[in-house]
Amino acid sequence: MHAGRPAADSTPADPGYKFGKPADGLRARLYAVIFEAETRAGRLFDLTLIVAILLSVTVVVLDSVQAVSNNYGDLLGALEWFFTLLFTVEYLARLYCVRRPLRYATSFFGIIDFLSVLPNYLAILMPGAYVLLDVRILRLLRIFRVLKLTSYVEEYGLLNRALLASRRKILIFLSVVMMVVLLLGTVMYVVEGPQHGYTSIPTSVYWAITAITTVGFGDIVPKTDIGRAISSMMMLLGWGILAVPTGIISSELAMQQGRQRTANTRTCHECLSEGHELTAKFCKDCGAPLPPYQPESKS
Repeated sequence: MHAGRPAADSTPADPGYKFGKPADGLRARLYAVIFEAETRAGRLFDLTLIVAILLSVTVVVLDSVQAVSNNYGDLLGALEWFFTLLFTVEYLARLYCVRRPLRYATSFFGIIDFLSVLPNYLAILMPGAYVLLDVRILRLLRIFRVLKLTSYVEEYGLLNRALLASRRKILIFLSVVMMVVLLLGTVMYVVEGPQHGYTSIPTSVYWAITAITTVGFGDIVPKTDIGRAISSMMMLLGWGILAVPTGIISSELAMQQGRQRTANTRTCHECLSEGHELTAKFCKDCGAPLPPYQPESKS
């Protein structure tokens, strides 16, 4: 044990901190590659996974095109199994290198990883599942792979934190919108009535939602002058309403960017200490030389 070794759990700067970081050995090295995006190996791993996810989703999309499937079905099937095995190895590696594999397996991305490989194996265990595959029931689960991208791109995490931070404001805003559409929908039910298509309050509320969001399907339209006046007011009101959540999230995004720390997920190879400054050359805990930080170039 090295003096000054931190607790085995990682810091919040590390996306895998909640699952527990191993202290040393193969699991710790594998953890550094999979969860620590600031290392050279970690960036290469993330980029490889991003490319694999995009290619695998492309295979699923092409396989849904009948002409392509008829001509290249065998190739697409082989590619599908290749990506399935690749993501299976990645999933098992993640479970192996964390100290709390069950916590990772039940996390959002753990479930996404599991769902992305489930259909092929389920078809093997249950031959009758191929019937479901033909109607695209199970095969659609493979699209969940695209959600894995959010764990490899930093901006997704920034947006997620901004949404979580502004959720109370957004919920209050949505409650106000729901009160408006309920009140004006009820008014339209009284003004227009069943003879003009407003057969119930829920139907009128449905119309109010399409009007205030400026969608306007046109399946229900007001026929009276008062109804048209209310409709016009709701459409004008919709312009202002649509700008509110955008402003809330944009403001929170700016605040989140200002709060971002310069600490990163570089790990000291000697004591596994994390959270070093971008310009640090030596470990703040044991004094060992740190691997150089190499920021990714941004176009």
